[in-house]
Amino acid sequence: MLEHLTKETFKEKVFNFEQNKDWKYEGSEPCLIDFYADWCGPCKMIAPVLEELQKEYGDTIKIYKVDTEDQRELSAMFGIQSIPSLLFVPKDSQPQMAQGALPKETLEQAIAEVLNVEKPAN
Repeated sequence: MLEHLTKETFKEKVFNFEQNKDWKYEGSEPCLIDFYADWCGPCKMIAPVLEELQKEYGDTIKIYKVDTEDQRELSAMFGIQSIPSLLFVPKDSQPQMAQGALPKETLEQAIAEVLNVEKPAN
């Protein structure tokens, strides 16, 4: 199961927006955050793909989920207007947002290009 973030765990693991004005990633490995809602069809389609990616990439990346219905403040902070929205957070540079239920190959490409993480060999 992917970890669901609340405002508090988001501040601890991703970005403490109450302490820092400028982006400062708090995590030790790059992450991908899925902004979703339970009623969203495309969100349900991408969920198993994200679970699969977390298994395949293991400890090289973290994949988190944020329920936009439950965590409205986080959603507003990132200007989430359509879901699923995926926030790719590299360790040392600015995060990038992608929207829609992207195919697995596109997600793997973004993980390689934005997060600078190659898929581990099995």
